[in-house]
Amino acid sequence: MASNNRYTLTIFMLLILFLLSILLISKRSLEPSLSLYRSFFSQAHVALNSPADSAETPTESRQSNISVSEVFVEEDKETPVAQNESFVDNHNNNKNNNGDVSFERVNGACDLYMGSWVKDEGYPVYRPGSCPYVDGAFDCQMNGRRDSSYLRWRWKPDDCDLPRFNATDFLERLRGKRLMLVGDSMNRNQFESLLCLLREGLTNKSRMYEIYGHKITKGRGYYVFTFLDYNCTVEFVRSHFLVKEGVRINGQGDSNPTLSVDQIDKTANKWKRADILVFNTGHWWVHGKTARGKNYFKEGDYLYPKFDAVEAYRRALKTWGKWIDDNIKPSKQLVFYRGYSSAHFRGGDWDSGGSCNGETEPIFNGPFLDSYPLKMKIVEEVIQEMRNPVILLNVTRLTNYRKDGHPSIYGQNVTDGKKISRRRQDCSHWCLPGVPDAWNELIYATLVFKQTVSIQW
Repeated sequence: MASNNRYTLTIFMLLILFLLSILLISKRSLEPSLSLYRSFFSQAHVALNSPADSAETPTESRQSNISVSEVFVEEDKETPVAQNESFVDNHNNNKNNNGDVSFERVNGACDLYMGSWVKDEGYPVYRPGSCPYVDGAFDCQMNGRRDSSYLRWRWKPDDCDLPRFNATDFLERLRGKRLMLVGDSMNRNQFESLLCLLREGLTNKSRMYEIYGHKITKGRGYYVFTFLDYNCTVEFVRSHFLVKEGVRINGQGDSNPTLSVDQIDKTANKWKRADILVFNTGHWWVHGKTARGKNYFKEGDYLYPKFDAVEAYRRALKTWGKWIDDNIKPSKQLVFYRGYSSAHFRGGDWDSGGSCNGETEPIFNGPFLDSYPLKMKIVEEVIQEMRNPVILLNVTRLTNYRKDGHPSIYGQNVTDGKKISRRRQDCSHWCLPGVPDAWNELIYATLVFKQTVSIQW
């Protein structure tokens, strides 16, 4: 009898050990591995507040465009992913015809670009006139603009709150890295905003400077700012079209500009060195010679006598996309494309008497809020066809609202009774502090929010 009891007890103990082993193995298989930014950026737990009743709805995946529209809404949850899974592999395994990347829903998902501007007395992040990196064309308050309500607006997605901008945390995420903005003067506008935002995280402001000693002006096309305490740089490279500008000699011996839509811009070697890239192009495509397209666009050695600017834009973006696919390593580099920023000219264009002077509030309703340029549809198509992932910062609709945010006549100093021409106003660029600060907050939010794709940095 005692022998039988011992035998039964032994069997029971072995069964318990067997069940425990299964439990431990199952737990280990479900443990979260590295998420998108875990191994590259230092993680600071920034809570993202989402309405408690937000519903969970299925999201579909995108082949190459990682839209930050769909993000985690809880910072402290992790998603199991394969430890050695590459960014592209995971990306291509979650694709469909709509082109959105699926993200795990925790308490629902949030489209960062569907929302509104709300008044916030805590804004702006930096005071007008406090940042030495704003060039004169964007320094509206110092140039004599007297209204200030345009400074108090914060972008608020409908279904969640963006994390409050934290300059110190942003710098920690950039530690040891190079962030580079590549594009036209709109990207320089954003570059200056980013410098001013990050400067707020420094106790000793002298620990940040341009390494060549250059002062920011519209005449120079390359800047490198270093942050000594974080061993990181924030850089700007001017490239109006992202493809190669050139010149030709016409029959009269005069030189005329050309644009080779099948060749990448000459600054591309600099792009390769960055860890995070933010690209844009767009505004130069509607100006003068580019819009007319006469004896301007080239492919190979052939100069088109006349060529459609929209089709040229498409081909140029495909050239850029191919360069990204051939030269960027998704396991080591992160690529953003910032969408088209809306202009607000009344009664003309930038060179024909258009104006925006006197605008003091955003647009709150009307068809303009839903306008979406063909250029942005082309951007989406090109990104969807790419092999490498690109995060689209789709700021077009959120800029539609902000007719009040442009320099207008305050792109130059109007104080001391100086007479200023009102015929040519700047209703394309943005005052700083101002709207581009929100674009950089969206980049910061992208680095904070966790996505279900993995990347090995």
